[in-house]
Amino acid sequence: MSTTIDITNENETSYNYKKPSKLSFLHSFSSVIGKLYEQHMQRVIHSIKVGIALVLVSLLYLLDPLFEQVGENAMWAIMTVVVVFEFFAGATLSKGLLRGLGTILGGGLGCLAAIAADDLGKIGNAVVVGVSVFIFGAAATYCRMIPSIKKRYDYGFMIFILTFNLVAVSGLRADKVLELARERLSTIGMGFAVCMFTSLLIFPMWASDELHRLTSSKFDKLACCIEDCMKAYFSVVSEKERTPSINVSGCKSVLHSKSSDESLANFAKWEPWHGRFGLHYPWGKYMQVGELVRELASIILSMQECLESSLQPSTTLQQAIKEPCKSVGLSLGLTMRELGESIMNMKRCQVKVLTLPKLESIKLELILLSSSPNLKGIANLESLAIANFLFLLMEIVDKVEVLAKEVEALGEAAGFQSK
Repeated sequence: MSTTIDITNENETSYNYKKPSKLSFLHSFSSVIGKLYEQHMQRVIHSIKVGIALVLVSLLYLLDPLFEQVGENAMWAIMTVVVVFEFFAGATLSKGLLRGLGTILGGGLGCLAAIAADDLGKIGNAVVVGVSVFIFGAAATYCRMIPSIKKRYDYGFMIFILTFNLVAVSGLRADKVLELARERLSTIGMGFAVCMFTSLLIFPMWASDELHRLTSSKFDKLACCIEDCMKAYFSVVSEKERTPSINVSGCKSVLHSKSSDESLANFAKWEPWHGRFGLHYPWGKYMQVGELVRELASIILSMQECLESSLQPSTTLQQAIKEPCKSVGLSLGLTMRELGESIMNMKRCQVKVLTLPKLESIKLELILLSSSPNLKGIANLESLAIANFLFLLMEIVDKVEVLAKEVEALGEAAGFQSK
């Protein structure tokens, strides 16, 4: 069971270290319920949108005038909606365009292979088709394994391989192959158009908004973890009790966010101009910020291991560095929240004028603290424990400084407004 002991003086006021109250508990509970409700409603809206899209493409079957135009190829429109429609608009757009390009290129090259093999007899036809399938299939498969291509264009290459093989080995004459490709491509285009209509015009879900929100929220999570580390380390416990545990679930969620961030950034690059995000928005900068945030999260987790180690200094030595370290923790938490709000509100927070000088003063304070006379002449084990804690705290300050510079670079690239 987690134990939290307030370390502030009776006359000291700090919203970061006040004792939890029933109102704060109710506020936290209501925020969690609100997030769950929002996620549930987004899923319901997405499900309704998919249902609408399926009804629209089903009209190709249900209405006789439309069925007479497309015939049995209407199934390709339905398959396109089922396969292409994704939660985020950018994902739907990317899969639809890649499906179309893969179908056009695969069908076109497949038709050329069929035409080239049409007049060569049965054996010649088999040789030409077999060689072309091997060459294009192997080349496309190799391209799929290139990391930069796999991230953004893997689905398109898969559709290319599928379409090329279906067309090349279909055994139909060249004129019938061209007619079949035209009909299927037109129905795929219908399905894609329905997907884009419902995805972009009916309560669109933007991957860019989600990535922007998640990136800014990571700063507050790490700020809370830093403050919890300071509170746990300087909590007054008896020698028989262990140091209070720290809730690092938020820190771990940040550390494991790389794959989701990469997916959201990839989808965001496909999205059209909307809201505050224009074309060629610097999503790569968000990835750099996210990488630095994950590095900071790993350092905080290392500090947690330091606090839970059996090698701990005495309570007297902890009290000797309590007030300076508590001040550092408060300053770091405040700085992290300012950086997160800067990204969320898309306003620059004067990093060069305010944030960096403050971090430099924090580093100087830690250097002076490590050489303080109060820490000299102590036992070797206690010296090692104190030095380890101060070293990790210094590493956190250095990483926050690098992170602040990267947030400033993001603001310049994205055109954040000045406060």
